[in-house]
Amino acid sequence: NMDFFTSIPTHIDYVGQAKAEKLYRAIITLFSIVGFIWGYIVQQFSQSVYILGAGFILAAILTLPPWPMYRRNPLNWQNPRNTEDKSTG
Repeated sequence: NMDFFTSIPTHIDYVGQAKAEKLYRAIITLFSIVGFIWGYIVQQFSQSVYILGAGFILAAILTLPPWPMYRRNPLNWQNPRNTEDKSTG
């Protein structure tokens, strides 16, 4: 049962982080502009808040989970150095 949870990837590479941040900013900016314009047209601030909230939820769904599109450039880690062989003097 716990194997299912441990098999879920939890990392995003650096390129994926940049993509997620750009997507998040674009979604929030778009929804805030649309929300402001719509709220101004209907003269209801609550409509602006609802639209911005919908944008926030959409952005969170698209950017917070480690989707495969954010894990396409894995880091190549170096092997650990053996520190026992070296003298410290």
